[in-house]
Amino acid sequence: MIDTASLQKYSLFGGMIPEQVERIRPLLIQSVYSKGQAVLREGDPNDSIYFILDGRVQIVKGVRVLSELGEGDTFGEMELLDVQPSAATVRALSPLSVAAISNRAVRQIYCLDPKIFALLVMNLARDLSRKLRRMDELIAALAAGDSATAAAPSAPVVPDPAARPGGLDC
Repeated sequence: MIDTASLQKYSLFGGMIPEQVERIRPLLIQSVYSKGQAVLREGDPNDSIYFILDGRVQIVKGVRVLSELGEGDTFGEMELLDVQPSAATVRALSPLSVAAISNRAVRQIYCLDPKIFALLVMNLARDLSRKLRRMDELIAALAAGDSATAAAPSAPVVPDPAARPGGLDC
């Protein structure tokens, strides 16, 4: 299992003290994938965010490669919040080790410790905001005809999770 200090390197756990991260750690599921293996397939169900512990992945939408991610990066944020099918295929470019936390586990955190939940959700919102800001920059670059700047990954747009039926009942 991944250690607490390693988890604190991920922005999702920013501002948390080791004891708070330690309470989340048992809810993480670690998996390994071989080179070429799909972690997620576009259109398939997914309700988790993944943390790349080791290795690299390629994000593909249809036939277009959107980006490559490596150790320290995350993917699956959109599906964690809106519980929609995977927006893209994520394929291992090398032997890959990931840890994942599901929507159900996030709800468990809410019931376990609302302060930890609040930090987690704020950090997730900040991460998505940075990705959305980058998308705005890419769109502006494309509109200006700057294809070199525009050759970067797209960012997800996330609907309000509070608007989803079911809410956060414990």
